[in-house]
Formats: sequence, structure tokens, C-alpha cells
Amino acid sequence: MKIAILGATGWIGSTIMSEALHRQHQVIAISRDAGNIEQDGVQTHSLDLLAQGGINEAVAGADVVIAAVGGRAKGNHDMVSHTAKRLLAELPQAGIKRLIWVGGAGSLEVAPGVKLVTVPEFPAEYKDEALAQGQALDVFRQSDSVLDWLFVSPAAEIFPGERSGKYRLGGDQLLMDSEGKSKISVQDYAVALLDQAEKAEHHNTRIGIAY
Repeated sequence: MKIAILGATGWIGSTIMSEALHRQHQVIAISRDAGNIEQDGVQTHSLDLLAQGGINEAVAGADVVIAAVGGRAKGNHDMVSHTAKRLLAELPQAGIKRLIWVGGAGSLEVAPGVKLVTVPEFPAEYKDEALAQGQALDVFRQSDSVLDWLFVSPAAEIFPGERSGKYRLGGDQLLMDSEGKSKISVQDYAVALLDQAEKAEHHNTRIGIAY
């Protein structure tokens, strides 16, 4: 399978790329500075998502596109929902049928109708990005695009750790363990996301990933 990864030089994007290569997939690594990537099995393409055009050429030949676009590094949270709109409109024109979006945990519910991002304990430094990801989810849900999309929310805590290959799938509710914690290593999040890329079990919906 050939997988195009938008945001391949970011923390989560680069972990997803490593997992894809571990599974011997071909990768198109796309980012503003993709030229810095030199790995076997990786084709690079530099793209500024805030500039006009370029998406068709970047994803050419891909079987699936994975988008890891947070906006935090640039401090530009509007680009998150803007990118979601662009991909919904432009990927079908490029012959791409499936998009997997690296989403946030803030829009997951901790109680009926209560989103994680609204609780007092939610870290202030992540709130803008969480709200931006929630706006992107709204864009997907309100879209009439023919693109088959999947929004994948991690647990409340995602951290550098080990690749165990173990995880649970959920829906719109925040998944918690027996101690009331919601967590996943970025490595196992990547495992779950690549499993979805390969199996294509869920369509036009949001799923959650946690231990």
C-alpha cells in the first residue's frame, strides 16, 4: 500500500511514518520541510497547506492519505479546519478515496453532552488546538464530500512510550482504564491508525483510541 502522510515531520506524523515503514508500506512524506527526510521507502514532497494548490501533485499515486495537522507549531489554529475543508474538496479530484485524520481528544465526551475540552482540569496550553480539532470534526460531519473519511481521536494523554500493539477502540465517549485514566502511547496510537488504514472498518465517523 502507498500511504501519503501530511505532516510527516511532526511528532505524531513521523511516528505514523515509522509504523507504516515497519509494515513495509510505501510512504509519501508530505510537509513544508519534507526534503529533510531521507529514508528507504519514502518519497518526499514539500507542501505548504496555507498556499494555493499542490495537493493533487503531493498525493499522486497514494492509496490512502493520513493527515496529522495540528497547527500548534505554527500557532495557526484556523489552518486545521481550513485543511479539513481543502482535503474534503480536493482529494477526490486527485483520485483519493480515503482520508484518515489525526484528531484530538478534546471533543470526546466525558459525560453525555459534556466535552473533555470544557472541563476545568483541561490544560490551558492545549485548549486552542483542541477547539480547532473540534471544529475540524464538525467540518467532516457536515460535509457532503464523496471522500471516505475517518477522524481518529487519541486518549486524553498521548505520550512517547513503547509499541505494545494493544489498544481499545471507542466512539464519541472518552475511553478510560480501571483507574479512571485515559492514555495511549504515540507508538500504539500509530499501530491503531495503521490497522484502520489496512482494514478500513470504519467510515465517515470518529473513533477513539486508548488502552
